[in-house]
Amino acid sequence: MARKGSLWIAAVIMATGILAGCGSQNGNGEAAAPQASSAASEAPKEVTIKVGASAVPHAEILEFIKPKLKEEGVNLEVVTLDDDGQLNPALQEKQIDANYFQHVPYLDSIKVEKGYDFTVTAKVHVEPIGFYSEKLKSKDEIPHGAKIGIPNNPSNEYRALVLLQQQGLIKLKDGLTTYEATPKDIVDNPHNLEFVEADAATLPRSLPDLDGAIINTNLVLEAKIDPKTALFREDANSPYANIVVVRKGDENREEIKKLDEALTSPEVKKFIEDKYGVAVVPAF
Repeated sequence: MARKGSLWIAAVIMATGILAGCGSQNGNGEAAAPQASSAASEAPKEVTIKVGASAVPHAEILEFIKPKLKEEGVNLEVVTLDDDGQLNPALQEKQIDANYFQHVPYLDSIKVEKGYDFTVTAKVHVEPIGFYSEKLKSKDEIPHGAKIGIPNNPSNEYRALVLLQQQGLIKLKDGLTTYEATPKDIVDNPHNLEFVEADAATLPRSLPDLDGAIINTNLVLEAKIDPKTALFREDANSPYANIVVVRKGDENREEIKKLDEALTSPEVKKFIEDKYGVAVVPAF
């Protein structure tokens, strides 16, 4: 009797196993598809990063890479401010995750002063500064005693004066190694040029009152001035590549690495060359 009972129980277990192996059926008598595991069914978690940028061309380049980053699980928010000078404080105060608007000499000039512990993660492009005028058609027309506008922040002021020196219009004293100079550092000014030091953003609007001004290309683009009208400009070997900057330690974040990869891709190189021509030069 015990033997028959054991055989009956075994038969029931085998039948149950066969039914389970065939899968359950839905209401139509069809086999139901196996359910995916919860881990496989969950979509990849999207990470949001906020990047502060100048409006042109930086923000435009960031907007271009948004779709690519979205595919990689990174939601990019582009933050522009009325005053680019506030983008480093915003990074310091963790209002943004990175910024993209400045070059290394500018960062170096302000980092020590403000105590920023920042790191550069990528070099993206150079905006060759140029000399613009509404009154002159060539460098040879610059008159004796001409009023020349130059940016008044240390690194860009030095950059402007070096450009004038390269054009043979002035000579700076030797030994300037910190990317900083003012008109006081000029040792030879054969044309007796008068320098008007002004906030860089005001120089495009000041052109009617000046014989000419040296203006950053992003400001030229924002002011709808044709960059091809520059009487002269820096060459492509300029050390002033615009960079991505983060707080030290954040360079290892996966989303920052994806940002850098997208900004230095062949697609971005072509976008920059097609859209900006001589005004913006890829630095990678």
